[in-house]
Amino acid sequence: MNIENIIKSELAEGLNTLFGVPAKTEEIILQSTKKEFEGTYTFTTFTFIKLTKVSPEETGNKLGTFLKEKSRVVSGFNVVKGFLNLVIAETAWAKLFNETISKENFGAYSPNGKKMMVEYSSPNTNKPLHLGHLRNNFLGFSVSEILKAYGYEVIKANLINDRGIHICKSMLAYQKFGKGETPESSGMKGDHLVGKYYVEFDKLLKVEAAKLKEKGLSDDEVEKQNPALKEAQEMLLKWEQGDKEVVDLWKKMNGWVYTGFD
Repeated sequence: MNIENIIKSELAEGLNTLFGVPAKTEEIILQSTKKEFEGTYTFTTFTFIKLTKVSPEETGNKLGTFLKEKSRVVSGFNVVKGFLNLVIAETAWAKLFNETISKENFGAYSPNGKKMMVEYSSPNTNKPLHLGHLRNNFLGFSVSEILKAYGYEVIKANLINDRGIHICKSMLAYQKFGKGETPESSGMKGDHLVGKYYVEFDKLLKVEAAKLKEKGLSDDEVEKQNPALKEAQEMLLKWEQGDKEVVDLWKKMNGWVYTGFD
């Protein structure tokens, strides 16, 4: 269904029926209606007034009335000088919409034979999920769907960021201050509990930094010599070496977080 072509055909019929003007469809030119007037398409009557032998306004009104009574797609009109502004019926838009979306593979390109990986949202296991993570999820999912529509075979990947120095920070704080606390004993979700100890490490780091600054160390020296950070780095080395105590703690705390995420 092509609304514009239908209107052109009906205008040509109207010119012939009302004025005896043998107009051809290809001679009919439609423009977009200016936003200050009601309508979708505008037909300029000035081109035909020598043939209709009436004023531009009368030509427009007669054609508009003809279309409103006879057209398959026009539901109303208004005439501004020699400009006939045509209002399209909602049923015509609905039919066009239904025809469009019923086409096979509507809105999608054919497969292009290429693969694309989209990695998101990859949270780390030191923090609870929050609205910022949801934003990342929505963006990642949307990008994936757009790429699929462009013909890619899309692989969605979520790489949980559950290892590294940042994870050892919360583990070290738990070793120092946890006293065997668990999600069950604390009444906290596992991801919130581990997040609590990540904050505790940051507090410890600042306390140790203040002590070093009192000794006159520069900011760079404080960062390099901070005992809390050094301990976390040592724990990371033990984890990399497969130290059983460290790996077991890592598995336990990550397990709490995964359950909290779920």
